[in-house]
Amino acid sequence: MGKGGSLSEGVIRKILLSYTYVAIWIFLSFTVIVYNKYILDKKMYNWPFPISLTMIHMSFCASLAFVLVRVFKLVEPVTMSRDLYISSVVPIGALYSLSLWLSNSAYIYLSVSFIQMLKALMPVAVYSIGVSLKKESFKTDTMVNMVSISIGVAIAAYGEARFDTWGVILQLGAVAFEATRLVLIQILLTSKGITLNPITSLYYVAPCCLAFLFVPWIFVEYPILRDSSSFHFDFLIFGTNSLCAFALNLAVFLLVGKTSALTMNVAGVVKDWLLIAFSWSVIKDTVTPINLFGYGLAFLGVAYYNHSKLQALKAKEAQKKTALADEEANRLLEDREGEGIGKRNESQN
Repeated sequence: MGKGGSLSEGVIRKILLSYTYVAIWIFLSFTVIVYNKYILDKKMYNWPFPISLTMIHMSFCASLAFVLVRVFKLVEPVTMSRDLYISSVVPIGALYSLSLWLSNSAYIYLSVSFIQMLKALMPVAVYSIGVSLKKESFKTDTMVNMVSISIGVAIAAYGEARFDTWGVILQLGAVAFEATRLVLIQILLTSKGITLNPITSLYYVAPCCLAFLFVPWIFVEYPILRDSSSFHFDFLIFGTNSLCAFALNLAVFLLVGKTSALTMNVAGVVKDWLLIAFSWSVIKDTVTPINLFGYGLAFLGVAYYNHSKLQALKAKEAQKKTALADEEANRLLEDREGEGIGKRNESQN
């Protein structure tokens, strides 16, 4: 560590690279959220079929990933046994399909701004699940901070002008499933020794998501679509929407693989503020002072947690340098002792 506790070049490079991944993810996530809201909202494009929309996304992602892997061979598929696929990919696919289904459904009932406020609970969910799965260590001060974030979100919910209980249940369910999925991705990428790049991730996960979504779609949305004669598939709308979703999936897997699930969710607060501003100024959603106060409290909690993680990174870098210095000192000492023994042996001879 340099003078005044400054970060080393390695840490600075890692932080800048992380923020680059975050910026790409924020842009794509912003675009997909607004686009999905436009399609699903009854006052806009008026196509309230979240399972169908998610299946279109997954079909597009699976097809494009297959072409890139099998036809153009841009990347090599990972050697994966059936047991490994079932134990690793299938749970992630199931959680992903549930998360997307519920989160897209929430746009029918809640405003974009309020949904982003509820999503501030994501770091709380990721940390809690990470502790339960032993990916994070339990710390009392961190848990107190998580409680403060939760209180802020509760205040924001209390001040919501268009509060809808069913919509809140859907969004909270989506948060829970997504947090579990994010932690399991890290387990899949690290603990089990599987290396998946963004394309191979979609190659394996997207078909699994499609299969899981097909079951509820048959019973919930297919009968309505079958009996409807007013809908005509708009290739421009759904094609560009699916392309954005594909790019977002690549960004998500890239961000989580290169940084961590918690980094994505902490950085997502910036995206949420942008969406809240967009929702209020462009979509004309109602944002009350109580909304902003509660979300501001949650934001401070998340910002403090982000600061704590950065301090931990600096401490880890310092420990690493100290360990290397001690190792080098011990090696020099052993070399000198070896030379001394050698000289004594020569003098005795």
